[in-house]
Amino acid sequence: MLVVVAYDVDTKTHAGERRLRKVAKICRDYGQRVQCSVFECDVDSATLVLLKNKLLEAINPSEDSLRFYNLGNHYDKKVQAFGAKRSYDPEGFLAL
Repeated sequence: MLVVVAYDVDTKTHAGERRLRKVAKICRDYGQRVQCSVFECDVDSATLVLLKNKLLEAINPSEDSLRFYNLGNHYDKKVQAFGAKRSYDPEGFLAL
């Protein structure tokens, strides 16, 4: 299933900057960055639980926010991409 993960980490402090880097690294391990703080992750249910738990441990809930949008398995008709950043096939090969 395709899950969109969006986050906003308060970076006014060094601790916030570290949290931002940690959240981005966790997301990179599970998906593809499509915007600065937005990742598309093609995961199964068990992996989604693991991803959520890791991210929830990494953020400070009083300063940061985290959102998950579950687009399901038939996401190809739900996602439209326009502009400079090309879309990609999460089930295919990534071009470098």
